Amino acid sequence: MKKLLSALAATLVLLCATGTTASAQKFGYVDSEFIMGKMPAYSQAQTEINTLSGNWQKEIEAQKKDLDKLYRTYQAEEVLLTEPMKKKRQDEILKKEQDIKTYQNRIFGYEGQLFKKRQELTKPVQDQVFEAIEKVAKKKQLAIVFDKSGDLTMLYTNPVHDYTEFVLEELGLASEDRNQTPQKGSVKTVATPQTPAGDEADVDAEKGAAKPAARPARPAGRKN
Repeated sequence: MKKLLSALAATLVLLCATGTTASAQKFGYVDSEFIMGKMPAYSQAQTEINTLSGNWQKEIEAQKKDLDKLYRTYQAEEVLLTEPMKKKRQDEILKKEQDIKTYQNRIFGYEGQLFKKRQELTKPVQDQVFEAIEKVAKKKQLAIVFDKSGDLTMLYTNPVHDYTEFVLEELGLASEDRNQTPQKGSVKTVATPQTPAGDEADVDAEKGAAKPAARPARPAGRKN
């Protein structure tokens, strides 16, 4: 999702740089995490990943217990060992410790087996979501689609631009009672910015709460 978001953000910057106004473009956003959470294939992939991760973690914990036992045995017998025997035992402990770290890094490290397995199991689901998003974008003539669950912080979202349900519908997962475009004007905000004192009248006007200014009194007509 991050790669898609970066590409979309770059496109937006390019549009702004070339002088294209936002009003000439049609934008939308989706919640990819919510969409994938509705997909059985994604849930199955997550279950398999969690199972593999748990099994690998148990293997590492078992190896650590063996290391701890090896070290305690050395401490108990240290006074009876000759210097060459001590050196040999110490080397065994050190090697065991290094082997555990190497194995742990191979499993849980960057681009380790867990990372590769997650990519293998979730990529088909992500590709399916991307294809559905692309179809919805073409049908709705959207220039750019943002990912609400990505790294880009969306401080203001108007539900009228939310196309998540349309993507779910494209995937055959939408709810019949939700697949409706919200009425314009209904908004969702994360935080309300503080308004400068001089702009209060403008804000009230946007909310429909501003009262019209009092009409100046009409001067009295002259008597004939």
